[in-house]
Amino acid sequence: MGKSFSTNWSELTLGDRSKANRLPYSVYYCLVVGLALIGLLDAIYLSISHYRVYTDTAYQSFCAISKAVNCDTVSQSPYSTLIGVPVPVWGVLGYACFIIIGFFAGQKQAEHKRLWASLQIIAVLFCLYSIVLALISTYWIHSYCIMCVVSYGVNLGLLFSVWIIRRRFDSTSWMIAIIADWHYLTRNRMRFALAVVMPIVVAAMVILWFPEYWELVPAHETNQVEKGIDEAGHPYFGSTEAEVTITEFADYQCFQCRKMHYFLRRLIEQYPDRARLIHRHFPMDYTVNPGLKTNLHVGSGKMALLAIYASAKDKFWLMNDLLFGMAASKKNFNLQQVAEKTGIDQRELVWALENKQVYQRLAMDLKKGGELGLEGTPGFLIEGNVYQGNIPSEVLQRIFNIK
Repeated sequence: MGKSFSTNWSELTLGDRSKANRLPYSVYYCLVVGLALIGLLDAIYLSISHYRVYTDTAYQSFCAISKAVNCDTVSQSPYSTLIGVPVPVWGVLGYACFIIIGFFAGQKQAEHKRLWASLQIIAVLFCLYSIVLALISTYWIHSYCIMCVVSYGVNLGLLFSVWIIRRRFDSTSWMIAIIADWHYLTRNRMRFALAVVMPIVVAAMVILWFPEYWELVPAHETNQVEKGIDEAGHPYFGSTEAEVTITEFADYQCFQCRKMHYFLRRLIEQYPDRARLIHRHFPMDYTVNPGLKTNLHVGSGKMALLAIYASAKDKFWLMNDLLFGMAASKKNFNLQQVAEKTGIDQRELVWALENKQVYQRLAMDLKKGGELGLEGTPGFLIEGNVYQGNIPSEVLQRIFNIK
C-alpha cells in the first residue's frame, strides 16, 4: 500500500499560512495597476469636466443630478483648485507617478518586493487627501461629486492592495524597505529620472504655467466698449446702434449667470456692432422674490439692490464686476469693502438697502422675469424669444455671424 499523509493546518506557522493563501504575484500586481489606471482615467475625465464647466456655456456633466449630488457644483467651488492648479489635474499627475513607480516595481530586478513600501506611503497620502476632499464637500461645498467618490474608492483599493503585496512578499521593516527602495531607484539613472526627477519637474512646470481658465473676468478691452443706462433705466453694454439686443436676467450668486455674462461681454467686445447686452436682476432670494419655490441664494437680493443703486451713481459696471467676484470667492460679504472699491460712501449703501425706490426698481425686474416665465437664472430675452440657462449655439452664431 502506498503511504498516505495529510497536512495538519493547525501546525503551520503564520508565515506558512500566508504563503499557502497567497495568489501569484502577477495577480496582485495587475490589480494594483488596474486600479491606478482607473484612477488615472477618472482624474482625466474630471479634469476635462472642470475645464468645460468654465469654458463651455452649454456644458452640464452627467452627474449633475441634484443639489446634493452635483459634480458641476464641486467644480465651481473655489476649493476645486490647489496652488493654482485644478485638483483633478493633480490627480492625473499623482496617478501617472504611481503607475511609473509601479512599472519599475514590476521589473524582475525588483524581486517582488522593491518600491512597494514607497507605493504604500503614496497610497496613504492619496487616502488622507481623499478624506480632506470629502470633508470639504460635506462641510463647505455641501455637494458631492460621484466621480470624486470613485477616486476615493480607488485610493482605498490601492492602499489595501499594496498592503497585501507588502504582507505577502516583503517582511522587512518600513525603514529598511524605504532605504532599499531608494537604492533600487538610484542604481539606475533611467529609473531615477522617470520616477523621481520627472514628477518634480512636471509638477513645478504645472504650478508655474498652468492657464487659469477658471478666472471668469471681463477682458481688459472692456473700457473700450460703450456702456451706459438705457431709456428705461437699465444698464447696457455695447453700442446702442447694435443690430440685436440681448436682455439678461441674472443673480450675482449664480455661477452660470457669471459665466454667461462674461462670455457675452467678450463676444460683444469682439463684435461690437452685432449686439448690445442689457442687464436686469432676478435674484433667487426669497426675501425679495417671494414667488420662488425654493430659496437658493440668500443675500443675492441685497446684492441686486446695491447694483441698482450703483447704476444711479454711474458705477454699475464697477459694482457689477465686484459683486460677481465676491460671490465667486465664497467669502463673507463685506459692505465696507464694497464701499472702498467702488468709491460709494458706506452710509449710502446702507441707505440703498432700505430705500423704497431702489426696491421698486428691483420689483420691476422681478415682475418682468415672472411675466417671461423665468423659473431660474440666467434667463435671456432675444428678439421676443426667452432662453433659460444658456443661449443655444445656433442663436449665438446667427447673432454674431460666427461660422
